Amino acid sequence: MKCPFCGNVDTQVVDSRVSEEGDTIRRRRRCLSCDKRFTTYERIELAMPSVVKRNGSRSEYDPAKLRGSLSLSLRKRPVSTDEVDSVVARIEETLLASGQREVSTERIGELVMVELKKLDKVAYVRFASVYKNFEDIGEFVEAIREMQGPMLPGKLRRK
Repeated sequence: MKCPFCGNVDTQVVDSRVSEEGDTIRRRRRCLSCDKRFTTYERIELAMPSVVKRNGSRSEYDPAKLRGSLSLSLRKRPVSTDEVDSVVARIEETLLASGQREVSTERIGELVMVELKKLDKVAYVRFASVYKNFEDIGEFVEAIREMQGPMLPGKLRRK
């Protein structure tokens, strides 16, 4: 670590402490050249992957865009803001855990569909209709059948 006073790169750690949250380490350091002391902080920096769009262009991950898509699909549905926040957090955790530097919009769309399928069936169909670019009623019917699961033998209802 470079001394902020004299610029010497030879410093010694005198004391280290972990923050109460456990996400930061505070280090007291002493310069071996000028003997002055200073404090440094270390924290983990996790970077979301870049988003690769269908046309091949790239952009930074924007949680507002994800939240906007979810909000549009969930419009007038009985889903709380806390539930939407949880969905966004789970998707972001999945993206971070992947360790990839880039992620396609298709992959993000798949993650959204998985979450919406568990959260709200109507919102799932709304999102799927835009994401999969439905062009006729048959595609809506197929999405609904897929969501309902396989038909049981000898039964009229799906389970």
